[in-house]
Amino acid sequence: FDPAVLACKGGDSPSCLTEPQLAAAKKIYADVFDPKTGKLVSRGLEAGSEPQWGAVAANTPHPMYMDLLKFIVYQDPNWDYSKLDIKDLERARQVDGGILTAMSTDITPFTSRGGKLLMYHGWADMNIPPEGTVDYYKGLQATMGKDKVGTSVRLFMVPGMGHCGGGQGPNEFDMLGALDQWRDKGQAPAQVLATQSNEGTVVRTRPLCPFPQIAKYKGSGSVDKAENFACSAP
Repeated sequence: FDPAVLACKGGDSPSCLTEPQLAAAKKIYADVFDPKTGKLVSRGLEAGSEPQWGAVAANTPHPMYMDLLKFIVYQDPNWDYSKLDIKDLERARQVDGGILTAMSTDITPFTSRGGKLLMYHGWADMNIPPEGTVDYYKGLQATMGKDKVGTSVRLFMVPGMGHCGGGQGPNEFDMLGALDQWRDKGQAPAQVLATQSNEGTVVRTRPLCPFPQIAKYKGSGSVDKAENFACSAP
């Protein structure tokens, strides 16, 4: 998606984006790279996350991020967020010491004991870039092998869901139940049913599919009913 299609043509209005707004949007969508090494630091947010941008890209940063930087990284309650620079990344890494940044793609000690890892992430998440989770899953496959990962790890990407829930798409589901069935009964989840409600009434159901599969419409029947979709390759 190129936000330039929303560029203002005849002056600013609520239905278009000015040049500074376009520049900001492109930065929010863009991946972030380490200026020293050129390596990817963080993925950008996805198209569909825009309704939640006010919580994370407004006039002041989200309190969760502010507190992390003020009290953990800089240990200064008066720290000014406008001074933040990508060059400060190394300081954050040193302070963290790999505790929050737990990115190892070798979880063999866990899987060798029969552990099952079931991950899910909303494509419209405005806090944690969804592609980062996809990258981690692919990293597990590259490190441990697809066959080994296939017996112990599943990733479900949720269209339209925000951070852990909410959003425009079906975002209520029982991942814990699916994990119990997998670990205790050996039944790996081939799909997970998601629902969307309006004032307590279910208005749409949709299957969530293990990555990289997606839910494809079968061609007939209501688009609001899960049974009219099938998990298949993208």
